[in-house]
Amino acid sequence: MVNLSTTQVSEAGNPDLRTNIRRASLLFTSLALFSGCAPTALESTNATEQTSASQTVSFADDKAKASYGMGYSLGDNVKRQQAANLDYDAFLLGAKDSLSGSEKRIPEEELKLAFEAFQVASRKKQQQAEEVMMEEGKKFLADAAGRENVVTLASGMLYEVLTEGDGAKPLSTDKVRTHYHGTLMDGTVFDSSVERGEPATFPVNGVIQGWVEALQLMPVGSKWRLYIPPDLAYGARGAGGLIGPNATLVFEVELLEIVD
Repeated sequence: MVNLSTTQVSEAGNPDLRTNIRRASLLFTSLALFSGCAPTALESTNATEQTSASQTVSFADDKAKASYGMGYSLGDNVKRQQAANLDYDAFLLGAKDSLSGSEKRIPEEELKLAFEAFQVASRKKQQQAEEVMMEEGKKFLADAAGRENVVTLASGMLYEVLTEGDGAKPLSTDKVRTHYHGTLMDGTVFDSSVERGEPATFPVNGVIQGWVEALQLMPVGSKWRLYIPPDLAYGARGAGGLIGPNATLVFEVELLEIVD
């Protein structure tokens, strides 16, 4: 549906910054091996070193600020590539050696074997996590289906009418204006026009399949809670940093109007 991804460092208006970040990102090209892993934040194993480093950087000039921005964006890029379970200290040492032009401390053939083993372990862990997520989603939907006033559709999606409207129902070719609030099963908010304070307008057939189905059943003026299984949402690929593979999603959707 709407673009769920967010960027923590704005690069759009600065091509030089984008170029430098891309160049820096090339230092970690091998991390693309881990693109099948679930989004996981890197955690420091040495909080003392982190605190010490933050105390020695003052951000007194643009060079320091830009350097920090590049580092932050690079770290964000690594995180988006799903490099889970890294040894934080070893990762930073490799980055430092590369930036300073030092020779690699580990022979290339040994690195290659380590990457391959890490990839296999990461994929196995990801497969296990996806299976757990799928099972949790099935249980979540089954529990919801047993509640009063929740309707189960043939597709496997569920909905609950919170407010019943009396307007027209959109067609797949229509454009609509809605307010919505999207959460994961645990209530984590990943996207919300309500929180932004601005309704969203888009074509009915331009959003995830669960929305496409629900919108065509909703009279204008209605507000529904949708329980959307992964195959009608973002499936095994997930979306953004919060919606992982095979995630079951919950939306509260208010259909405000059909846009001419």
